[in-house]
Amino acid sequence: MSLPKFLLGDNTDYPDAIFVIHTEFPRFVINLENDEVEWFEEFDKSDEKELESEAENLFQAANDFYDREIERYEE
Repeated sequence: MSLPKFLLGDNTDYPDAIFVIHTEFPRFVINLENDEVEWFEEFDKSDEKELESEAENLFQAANDFYDREIERYEE
């Protein structure tokens, strides 16, 4: 199965949450309501600096994806 890079997630237990799931490495879920991130990967100390700069780009891409999806729903 081929998955898109980002998916929207919803859960009635978290009615205010806006979950975006990143399906490629490094996999994570971000809650755009409060910017909490849950990583599905394990990282060692040597990865931290690279991850820090890459994470900022990925979080921005997740926000852009969400904005694009909402815009399409409104059309």
